[in-house]
Amino acid sequence: MLGGMTDRRRGRTEPETDTTVRSEDWDGRDLTGERHERVAFVDVDLTETVTQGTAFTGCVFRGVRFNASAHTNTAFTNCVFTRCAFFDATFTGCKLVGSAFDACTYGLLKVSGGDWSFAELARADLGGASFEDVRMREADLTGARLGGATLRNVDLSGASLHRADLTGCDLRGSDLSALDPLSVELKDAVIDPAQAIMIATSLGLEVRSG
Repeated sequence: MLGGMTDRRRGRTEPETDTTVRSEDWDGRDLTGERHERVAFVDVDLTETVTQGTAFTGCVFRGVRFNASAHTNTAFTNCVFTRCAFFDATFTGCKLVGSAFDACTYGLLKVSGGDWSFAELARADLGGASFEDVRMREADLTGARLGGATLRNVDLSGASLHRADLTGCDLRGSDLSALDPLSVELKDAVIDPAQAIMIATSLGLEVRSG
């Protein structure tokens, strides 16, 4: 059983798990429609795995390889991911509400639609990742590195973005109401006119036309 370990960021406790899958090779496996609850996956290879309508609830993933995997309408609810690899992984319409990520790698991660609200991604290196049309309300992106990433039409209301590096990040269409422009790096970030007005206003500037 893997449980009871306290998360260093928020004092949260990992889900208690009842069963463990360890060092299994599930490369290319189709997990469509499966249900996994309170399972610890340790050093499992999920490379090129496909899920659709699958549900993982209160699961723990340690050292799991999600490289080139594709997930559609799948739920990873209140899960914890530690030292996992998500290179070229795709999440479409997935639900990761309340899940936490620690020391993971995300090269070429692609997320389209779905709900990642309350996800914990503090200090995550998401450079080059793509999030489009995703709900990330109150997500923890404190200190996250998002240089060159895409965050298009993302609901970031209430999200923690303190000390986030948004250098060259495409933010167009996203809700930036929780953004303090003095607490993040915005060099070369791409924003739309409405966002420009909002940021200028938050800096105490008065925007006038003509």
